[in-house]
Amino acid sequence: MPPIPSSLHIFHPCLNHYLKPNFFSLGYFSISAPKFPLSSQLIPINPRTLSSVANALSPSENGSGGGGDRSSALAGPLVLENSVQKIDVNPPKGTRDFPPEEMRLRNWLFHNFREVSRLTGFEEVDYPVLESEALFIRKAGEEIRDQLYCFEDRGNRRVALRPELTPSLARLVIQKGKSLSLPLKWFAIGQCWRYERMTRGRRREHYQWNMDIIGVPEVTAEAELISSIVTFFKKIGISASDVGFKVNSRKVLQEILRSYSISENLFAKVCVIIDKIEKIPIDEIKKELKSVGMPQEAVNELLEVLSVKSLSELEEILGGAGEAIAELKQLFSLAEKFGYSEWIQFDASVVRGLAYYTGIVFEGFDRAGKLRAICGGGRYDRLLSTFGGDDLPACGFGFGDAVIIELLKEKGILPELVPQIENIVCALDHDLQGAAATVATMLREKGQSVDLVLESKPLKWVFKRAARINAQRLILVGNTEWKKGMVSVKILSSGEQSEIKLDELE
Repeated sequence: MPPIPSSLHIFHPCLNHYLKPNFFSLGYFSISAPKFPLSSQLIPINPRTLSSVANALSPSENGSGGGGDRSSALAGPLVLENSVQKIDVNPPKGTRDFPPEEMRLRNWLFHNFREVSRLTGFEEVDYPVLESEALFIRKAGEEIRDQLYCFEDRGNRRVALRPELTPSLARLVIQKGKSLSLPLKWFAIGQCWRYERMTRGRRREHYQWNMDIIGVPEVTAEAELISSIVTFFKKIGISASDVGFKVNSRKVLQEILRSYSISENLFAKVCVIIDKIEKIPIDEIKKELKSVGMPQEAVNELLEVLSVKSLSELEEILGGAGEAIAELKQLFSLAEKFGYSEWIQFDASVVRGLAYYTGIVFEGFDRAGKLRAICGGGRYDRLLSTFGGDDLPACGFGFGDAVIIELLKEKGILPELVPQIENIVCALDHDLQGAAATVATMLREKGQSVDLVLESKPLKWVFKRAARINAQRLILVGNTEWKKGMVSVKILSSGEQSEIKLDELE
């Protein structure tokens, strides 16, 4: 007898845990009913044991049971009387369901993301949720490596659910190569996954709005991106008194490291440490900086610079000749022209945790200080070369869906979104169900939304249904009217009612 395959591994975030999906069918086997009476108590079932037995009974892993059709799924499960156990009806920890009321809110948010992107001339793109693991560990930073949902697929390839969108953007730009006409102004709204500690506004899956500009080396690109976010905030009722942007340049940090002859190889590690400055005590920051090889004197100066909150003060410390100072001055000047000066402020402690940023970086923050960063981004001019491509000047931002919803709740301006149906159509007699279907089809073909009552219901129920879905009018199909080629139409907001010929119904 061949060995029984190992049981299905439970999906687990990275750190050498693997997932090899096995799809099995019991439809090929005839299992006779047990000849002994079953206990009235629940029979405990070990999922791993059940998985192993199912795998032992299944066809080969390569799909000899019929490819991707339904027969390759669990076709004939063995169900023992009184053995069914209730499942946990909650979604996996850190994830969400989207029932209609939540889906309306998500659609509203995504509509505003898309509308702002349209207003600023960006085109929408998307990428696979599942990518090569190497795409994210080559240049993302240690924190994301530890948070990856990754596994080995059936082809022995290391893959991961995307934790962010920018590496996928870089991959697509390299793939398209010289066929692309620069500059690119692309945006995406995609689901991302990170196995991390959950706090308010932070989940293990979230949707993210990204806007990226590829091929523009000037600071005008960063200014355009921040302007887009400000436009979005204004559209949803958020003002500069609610939200601000902290702005810095990683070149400030590079200049400090260079003055102490510290290797460029330490740059990414130092950025990851500094990104924790508001999350862990300053003594821990000092310890971590020293542990990666920074001398005490350099640590002291770095921390002094990180406390600076104005460009003039930074200029006194570093001098005004550096590239970082010049670019930051230009950004603040452009902010005046775009009309969002009151939204931005200099903050030397902002470096962003992702390793690929190279220049100006920025973060949107809640001025009340109750929430984590709302959004963030910056310049990443040297990302493409880490994947073997030719570097292009580039910058972009990521904006999560969870924190902004928390902010709207906090401000009490979360929109009240209700269903909007133009018509509810009801047959007054069971024999007229077909006639009601004809009316519904005719209106739908004219582009109107119709909720067709699919079973015989009393009028009291129909009116309650109409109120619940916010129908604009009620169309009743009755025997007398239908024989005359007419229907009864009631405008629900005014109560006005009339009979209308079917061919005049708009």
